[in-house]
Amino acid sequence: MHAGFAPGLPRIVTLTMNPALDITTSVEVVQPTSKLRCSATRYDPGGGGVNVARIAHVLGGSAFAVLPAGGSHGGMLTRLLSDAGVPFGEIPIAGATRESFTVNETSTGRQFRFVLPGPVLTPAEQARCLQELRMAARSADFVVASGSLPPGVPADFYQRVADVARDVGARLVLDTSGGGLRGVSSGIYLLKASVRELRECVGRELATEPEQIVAARELVDSGRAEVVVVSLGSSGAMLATRQTCQRFAAVPMEAGSGVGAGDAMVAAIAVGLTRGWPLAKSVRLGIAAGAAMLLTPGTAVCERSDVERLFELTGEPVEVGDGPSGTKGSANSGQTTPAETADRAID
Repeated sequence: MHAGFAPGLPRIVTLTMNPALDITTSVEVVQPTSKLRCSATRYDPGGGGVNVARIAHVLGGSAFAVLPAGGSHGGMLTRLLSDAGVPFGEIPIAGATRESFTVNETSTGRQFRFVLPGPVLTPAEQARCLQELRMAARSADFVVASGSLPPGVPADFYQRVADVARDVGARLVLDTSGGGLRGVSSGIYLLKASVRELRECVGRELATEPEQIVAARELVDSGRAEVVVVSLGSSGAMLATRQTCQRFAAVPMEAGSGVGAGDAMVAAIAVGLTRGWPLAKSVRLGIAAGAAMLLTPGTAVCERSDVERLFELTGEPVEVGDGPSGTKGSANSGQTTPAETADRAID
């Protein structure tokens, strides 16, 4: 195991089981069979938890990233993290760290994202990831587990992460989808989900805001998570706890690249909570950070000054639902929340 910097006493420790070397370029028109001449390439360290640590660092938070890495791509990823000044603990693996490609079509503004599956992690490598996490998080306030699980990692792996967080006295923030999300039954402090991911959790369409409120509260009432934050993209966000359900408006922005917006939201919420801010204020900072990512090229991180400026534009939330245990009505009762918008949102 190798640490890029001595972790000291990080307040936020992130885990990225399937990191990626993010590659971004652009081309005038994407078309089949033709040889496409692209612009200069941008390389960034990527993967959910890696991005969370990078953005938390930019926002002045104390963050430490735990990640498996292997091959030349893994070496380049960790060098980029070092260059950015982000402390990390690397677990060497036999396989090669994956690549992730983003191609921007300049003639239309469309974006094409190609995500590769990642290396197979052996049981021994998985165990070393948990061991490194336990060591790094022993003084942390929050463990942030973010991103997909690579091949070979069982669906209940994030439940093991929840158990580690509980053992060291840290709160778990989880942002994942698919089997990794369904494999966790307890121990989540804060679950960040898109509408698509919320649908995966409850197995229903969730076409309207009242249905989304019911689903978020089901996750809280069942004990899977204490807090659920649902990202709604250009429609804002929703926060559900046992005591309240609140709706937050989005910051008006020109359309731009949404790459990393969800990771920025998670990072900023965690930073806000480590500052001792209330949940609602922390979610507002998360919305501002997600919006600030629309101003960046490719998978570059947002600027702190942009986040602080946009935070001033976020409004106070409004109560939705019908009290702590009711779900009748909402600020948008009976109206359909566009599933397309929500699914393209901060994911």
